[in-house]
Amino acid sequence: MEHGAVIKHNQKKSPKTGEWRYMHPEIDKNVCIGCGVCEGFCPDAAIKIKNGKAIIDYEYCKGCGVCVTVCPVKAIIMKKK
Repeated sequence: MEHGAVIKHNQKKSPKTGEWRYMHPEIDKNVCIGCGVCEGFCPDAAIKIKNGKAIIDYEYCKGCGVCVTVCPVKAIIMKKK
């Protein structure tokens, strides 16, 4: 039985963002520890962990900033596009 908000990622069903996003997250690869917390919380399934670091797929990222909030080492910041 699942409790709480569980996100089932399926990027094939997600709409692409396009160019409307005003802000976007950027990951500092020197700070990222590859823990996967951001990947688990991303509502758009736009973050994957590859080679021990988080990677953002900007075609699907909506710029919501959830990843910035949940990153335990503050490796992600929001920047203007």
